[in-house]
Amino acid sequence: MKKALAVLLAAVMCCTLLSACGQPETTDPTEGTEGTQTETNAADLVYAVEAGSAGEAIAKEKGWQTNPVTAQADTLMEVSAGTSDAAIIDLLMAAAMTGEGTSYPDLTYDSQGLTTEEYGIGCRKGSDLAQYINNVLAEAYADGTMKEIATTYKLQDALVEQPAAEEFTPAADGDVAYIQDKGTLIVGITEFEPMDYKDENGQWIGFDADMAKVVAEKLGVEVQFVVIDWDNKIMELDSKNVDVLWNGMTLTDEVKNSMECTNPYFNNAQVVVTAGK
Repeated sequence: MKKALAVLLAAVMCCTLLSACGQPETTDPTEGTEGTQTETNAADLVYAVEAGSAGEAIAKEKGWQTNPVTAQADTLMEVSAGTSDAAIIDLLMAAAMTGEGTSYPDLTYDSQGLTTEEYGIGCRKGSDLAQYINNVLAEAYADGTMKEIATTYKLQDALVEQPAAEEFTPAADGDVAYIQDKGTLIVGITEFEPMDYKDENGQWIGFDADMAKVVAEKLGVEVQFVVIDWDNKIMELDSKNVDVLWNGMTLTDEVKNSMECTNPYFNNAQVVVTAGK
């Protein structure tokens, strides 16, 4: 599976270079598939999607019927149970959780994908925390920490090279000072393997969780992970219920207009998951 994932992610990375500056580039899975089930029945299927996610936005754009659920992982449960015909989720989750040797061995995904896109981290509009995180990511990329963590979750081929750290002085009344004063970095997440999920001891792990711990350590504070309704993520951020959204978040135009985002750090795509034949 690792070799297949590397090939898929390499293809996604190449496509992303062509579309990284705008809204995720969408493709129509019905194109070039004359006579297939995808072409004839795509609009008749019910797609499980995470509410507020890029997958839901794509389904709505195409006029497809949706079954919104709380988390991306729940979409796979819907397909496995037969309560939805298909799911639209992130490629990185699909590769980690479907197919032989995974939690859903009987599910499969269409490698063609519906989009090419990038992940970023969201802070409050105008927050100095975004630049602080950018600098931590830059340092972690340069010294190999970021690649080491990505390799733990077999995601190294999806990493985006980070620009060099910039000169930066946190504002006295900014979010960095606010977080250091209260002593906790509160991270808004959903359960999303391989980005944020619990191990057998109930501890949060995953690429995003591990990198959030690195940032918290640099800040000199504790990290706290809070599961939120992803559809209400901007409200959770603006109301200071959480300090940062760090959960494999796609950098759509809506996201970038609603919050202060970091540099992209992962390449991704939206894919359709169905029950295997």
